[in-house]
Amino acid sequence: MDISGNVFFLLLVVCCTYRTTATCVAECSCRNNSFGRSLICMTSALRRIPLNIPRDVKKIRIENSHLTELPRSAFSTASALEYLWLNLNDITLMHARSLQDLSNLAELRLQGNKLRSVPWATFQDTPALNILDLKHNRLDVLPEQALRYLANLTYLDLSFNQLTVISGEVFLKWPVYQRTQRHRDGEETVPNAVLALNDNPWLCDCRLKGFVHFVKSINPPIILMNSYLTCSGPDIRAGKFFHEVELKSCFKPTATSENANVSVQIGEHVNLSCVVKGNPIPAVWWTNGIFSTIKLGFLILTVSVIHIDEETVKSELVFPSTHGSDGGRYICMTTNYLGNSSVQILLKILTPAALFPIPSLSPSSAEENVYIDIRIAKQTIYGIILEWYAATRNPADTWYTLHFGKFEDAKKEMIYIGPGVNTYAVNDLFPATKYKVCVTLRNQSPKKGQCIVFVTGNDISELEQREKLIHIIVIVCAMVLAVPAGMYACTSETRFSCFENCDHKKPKKSCSKYKPLHVCSTENV
Repeated sequence: MDISGNVFFLLLVVCCTYRTTATCVAECSCRNNSFGRSLICMTSALRRIPLNIPRDVKKIRIENSHLTELPRSAFSTASALEYLWLNLNDITLMHARSLQDLSNLAELRLQGNKLRSVPWATFQDTPALNILDLKHNRLDVLPEQALRYLANLTYLDLSFNQLTVISGEVFLKWPVYQRTQRHRDGEETVPNAVLALNDNPWLCDCRLKGFVHFVKSINPPIILMNSYLTCSGPDIRAGKFFHEVELKSCFKPTATSENANVSVQIGEHVNLSCVVKGNPIPAVWWTNGIFSTIKLGFLILTVSVIHIDEETVKSELVFPSTHGSDGGRYICMTTNYLGNSSVQILLKILTPAALFPIPSLSPSSAEENVYIDIRIAKQTIYGIILEWYAATRNPADTWYTLHFGKFEDAKKEMIYIGPGVNTYAVNDLFPATKYKVCVTLRNQSPKKGQCIVFVTGNDISELEQREKLIHIIVIVCAMVLAVPAGMYACTSETRFSCFENCDHKKPKKSCSKYKPLHVCSTENV
């Protein structure tokens, strides 16, 4: 009985031991190696970390799967784990406690994933970590305290990421680096530490000064895997090696202008300029206090930027031909990450009477009846853009006068337009209002065929104003006018009374959607 009992007990132990070692995870395989047991999962069907990982596993290798996340306590059942390879997956997120209970972990490889950031505090749970491989990810930030808990690293690979700017303090505060400094003083002996930082798009401006200095000063026992780190920008340093550049300190921008007050005659070309100094080179834009540069002048104005040196740029706001409405305050604004600055320039448009003296500028008999083709080229939410063409003998010397105002006003506003300009933006129109605009040569009075009468649509809600164009009713006399879709015009059979009818919300039958070549005759007006 004693012998049979002992045999039964031995069989039971062997059986249980076999079952324990044979237990593995579905869709994975388990192997026994010299260093212990391994769990290997190389299937694309795997989409999350397997549950119930055996406790005796010392190495996990999950690759070429669709893992996207490392959740909290993802490997807590494998407390004996020493090697964790998670290469070539789709991991985009690591929980701050994803490595919880892995105090024995010595090697973590996350090569070829999609990590944009890493919760660096998670390495508090892995004090024994020697190797951290993060190459071929999408990391674009390395916080100043990132390496604080990586005190025993002998290999750190951050190559082939998207790092552009990092502080030199990141590595100066790294416990491994601090130990090397004590080693040089003979206080302690430390092993070599390999650091890979190559193939990142480094932006070599003043913000990288500390890091570049650190790289230049590296000596064993810290070893750069590739010591030829390359600048990707700015343009003046693109392609240069770190050891070829000398970076200056950063400072906040200042904006200055030689002329705070600029006066020009109407129609003249003028550039408003400001000089901006800052490091890194600051962004520069112009505003009139209401709109940004993009909206100034309805695309008539342009901005040029000239780089004088690595800390100085000159910006110019260009007026090809000044209008009376261009006068006012313009502000050159600039900013970088350290602060901002601005300078104001006052532009005054002069319209002296001597500019259009009647005796010297009176038109010749050949010009008195010059045909001017005027049309509405574009509708905006709050106005229109006029466009005109005239067949004159000397277009380069031809001046125009715009007569604009409400239809019933006897005196219209006169706007002088210099040579070479054939468009003008009329803004801030009132709703449900009748306007008249004429274009003449020099100081002539408006004649037949040189005017447009239009009515703005009824006032609508703010939301509708942003979604709909103003409906404009156009009457053209003695000329053919191409009217954009959405406008309304009276047909040639109706008389001017149609104009008033069109001003209501529901036009009468005598008013119809505009058709090409339907114009009013001179007698109708």
